[in-house]
Order: sequence, then structure tokens, then C-alpha cells
Amino acid sequence: QVQLVESGGGFVQPGGSLRLSCAASGRTFTTYDMAWFRQATGKEREFVAGISWTGISTYYLDSVKGRFTISRDNAQNTYLQMNNLKPEDTAIYYCAANRGRYGSRIVADFRSWGQGTQVTVSS
Repeated sequence: QVQLVESGGGFVQPGGSLRLSCAASGRTFTTYDMAWFRQATGKEREFVAGISWTGISTYYLDSVKGRFTISRDNAQNTYLQMNNLKPEDTAIYYCAANRGRYGSRIVADFRSWGQGTQVTVSS
């Protein structure tokens, strides 16, 4: 398994931007498909964005398309650039990893999780 640590959350006004980072440890990081999920208070955890182990392919939750961008680098980091943030984006954001399940939006398909980082969007 790979160990994941998120950072970059915070408080931002509507229309603002944040960039989340996920640092992975483990020699096999490059073989993992990565994703971001979020969980708002009182709601189930939901998929937000995913990226293939090659970094070439991505997929998104419809409500974040055009506003959020997922990316990864060769230094074992995965990012989520969030622009034009809305109050409904407020949640704890989690980084997750799986193998061979590219395209999945299902929590149970992801074996490794970070501890989460809080994002609050409010005026």
C-alpha cells in the first residue's frame, strides 16, 4: 500500500481558489491511479476527480468540471486545483489510491486514504 498525506485546505470566499496537495510514500506510487473525494458534514463521501497512473487520463464529478483540475508529478504528488469555489464545495477533501480500477467513483475500490484536509467556502 501507499501512504498519503493531504495539505492545502483552508478558508476561502466564494469565487476564490485553493490548491490541494497529496504527498505519497512508497516505491510503487507510479503504478497507482489517484483520486480526490470529499465529504461534507452529514453526507456520504463522494468522488470528485480521478487521474490515471500515467497522468494522461482524468475524469470528474459533473459539478466540478471546468472548475477543478487534477494533476500529478513524478515526485509522488497529486494535486487538485480548485477555482471558482462555491459554498457547496465545503467539505473535508481526501486523497485516495487504487490499482487497476481507473474510472471508478466508488469509495470501496480505493485501498489507501489520507487523513483529509478541510476546505471551507464562505462569505
